[in-house]
Amino acid sequence: MKVVLMALALSSGWAAASEFAVPHQLIDVGGGRKMNLYCSGAGAPTVVFDGPAGDAGWAWYRVQPEVAKHTRACIFDRAGFGFSDPSPQPNTADSVASDLHKLLSAAGEKGPYIMVGNSLGGANVQVYTYRHPQLVKGLVLVEAQHEDETERLDKVSGGKIKQFYAMVAGQDKYCLDAAERGFDKDSEKQKQCIGEPLQNYGPQLGAAILASELKPSYWRAKSAEYNAMSTSDAQLRKLRRPFGDIPVLVLTRSVSPYAVPGQPQSTANKAFEAENVLIQKSFTTLSPRGTQRIVPGAGHAIQADKPEAVVNAVLEVLKQVRP
Repeated sequence: MKVVLMALALSSGWAAASEFAVPHQLIDVGGGRKMNLYCSGAGAPTVVFDGPAGDAGWAWYRVQPEVAKHTRACIFDRAGFGFSDPSPQPNTADSVASDLHKLLSAAGEKGPYIMVGNSLGGANVQVYTYRHPQLVKGLVLVEAQHEDETERLDKVSGGKIKQFYAMVAGQDKYCLDAAERGFDKDSEKQKQCIGEPLQNYGPQLGAAILASELKPSYWRAKSAEYNAMSTSDAQLRKLRRPFGDIPVLVLTRSVSPYAVPGQPQSTANKAFEAENVLIQKSFTTLSPRGTQRIVPGAGHAIQADKPEAVVNAVLEVLKQVRP
């Protein structure tokens, strides 16, 4: 019975995920380049989600449908990811904010907005907020990227974080080369680069993710976006100022992505995670209505580990901004 119930729960989740396995509105954002936008629900303000580096709007498949029960909620695919056409330039925070504004406007989606972003997506929605302050009434920053985090975390880790980032860039290059040559089905290279999306996301969304990440265009966009991180940081740094009197709810991990599983947390890792908490806390100083919440059992991708925490945070901000 327990196995049957688990199978039913998985199939139910996969049924919800299937909505994200197909393109919805493919909208021209200029020059014939189209981007995918998916909105559902009704009400104001509209909640707009942006995900981590190298990921499409389907990163929010366990969050967006729940939020859409209470108001309008939208996900989009950045250029080169999911069902969106690639761009001739890398996805920097500024270019993504520009693309998103064109996309929402062309689709007839009107503000006000609550912006929600994880990791790099968190930097993107901050830039959007600075560019369009009259449209944004609240922010939910989910382990959001800070413009000084690389330097601060590298310092506390004794130079290890930049070494790790260099390894990630090298892995992207390796996978781009493999994609250009063509992945052999179920090969070791495919598993190293793409993993097992069919197992993790179900037959429909998993197949869409697999199809996307088999393409060289995906790895070109991912590599370009990752290599432009310092540019995104500089763009955000240049704009940095208070957000104004809007609610800013900051969700922060409690599980370190760098801890060794099954081993006691090292002193160095404790210091690293403490610095991450402080970096995330700094966002709360940018609004008199800033709050930080540490999410038990969640790593960097809180929307995947504890989606209910993100849903609750969005609904809390929604309650604060509605008349």
